[in-house]
Amino acid sequence: MTIPALTAEPVCPGAVGGPPNPTASTPIPDARFIALARPFESIAAASWDALVAANPWATPFSGWAFQRAWWDAYGANAHDETVVVLPADPSGTPIPGAEPIGIVPLMHRHEVEPSDLIGHTRMRQSAAVELTAVSPSATSIFFGASYHADYASLLAAPRDLDAVADAVAAYLAGPGPDWDAVDLRRLRCGDPAAEALAAAFGRREQADGWTLNLEREDVCPVVTLPDGGDFDDFLAALGRKERHEIRRKLHRAEAVGEVRLTRSADPRADLPAFIELHQKRWGAEGLFSETPGGTMSRVFFRRLFELLGPDGPLVLSFLAVGDRRIGAGVHLEDRQSLLYYNAGLDPSARELSPGVLLVASYVRAALAGGFRRMDFLRGDEPYKYEWGAHDEPIQRLLVRRSVG
Repeated sequence: MTIPALTAEPVCPGAVGGPPNPTASTPIPDARFIALARPFESIAAASWDALVAANPWATPFSGWAFQRAWWDAYGANAHDETVVVLPADPSGTPIPGAEPIGIVPLMHRHEVEPSDLIGHTRMRQSAAVELTAVSPSATSIFFGASYHADYASLLAAPRDLDAVADAVAAYLAGPGPDWDAVDLRRLRCGDPAAEALAAAFGRREQADGWTLNLEREDVCPVVTLPDGGDFDDFLAALGRKERHEIRRKLHRAEAVGEVRLTRSADPRADLPAFIELHQKRWGAEGLFSETPGGTMSRVFFRRLFELLGPDGPLVLSFLAVGDRRIGAGVHLEDRQSLLYYNAGLDPSARELSPGVLLVASYVRAALAGGFRRMDFLRGDEPYKYEWGAHDEPIQRLLVRRSVG
């Protein structure tokens, strides 16, 4: 049976305990597909991204370039467990030459590695939610790039999600991978992949001696933008206090000089300028501190911009008031959302409210680009709600093997 954490909030709004729980007597579908481990390097980027495009819930975090950059930067801290799902004949043998119907980016590592302490690396999660504990020494299977991706999903067309999830559950139940826990994070509420995985693991839970938890992991505050509206229409939908404060700070900055958010034409070359602004704001707590973890972060962002190029879904922009550069941001773009990924601000420009100016500029850019949503991604920082954001929870699916 599915056992939620005792202190967990409902997994998704309006849900109690997540999707319906299949009983152990529910038959497992015939094995028409088989899941096999394949090295990440062996999978062509075009094949990978074709399956990303086939899943409407997939985001740039699932793209080949994001995953490649993560392995290039942080691969020493994890082991590749990428799984491909292939059509099989009745005997369970993969059909020669068949294209995969699914890819599941996975990695395995201990919940806490010695290198985590050296590199100041940790799995960020909400302080407001108490998750089911897993031993730090447990060998766990995660989605690939979980430490730096805000969303995850199965890479497959909607019609194939159930088959892919069943094949993955069968693979993890087999003799191949050695694990104590399957700890899948960043599953979005409403994503059919989460339901397919919960059902597939649930069907095996009793027979294989597993314990399955589906629980809320964190929230991603998201702003819904007015369809066809402009910035004034957006402000009109906010509370009076928030609207007044935003306008006041914008007018104060505009009295000093023109407020501009400019996309970098060469983000790889401009990355040091972004890092400098980020570190001015965050210092030793920032991504790029003088630690092994900071070095890895530099590699990660550099590889992202190298792989995605200046016209890709990852965008570096700089904020200026008049001739003074006071901030910078990195965002992602998907089918309908502008995803606010990271930022740096100059504390010496505090009188100009650079944080407010940066978000306001991004809202204007999102409206001009025809996006329907501005997604602040993980974390319930108060400033996000001043812009009218509403929480969209993300889930954690945890499977633990019984001891003894």
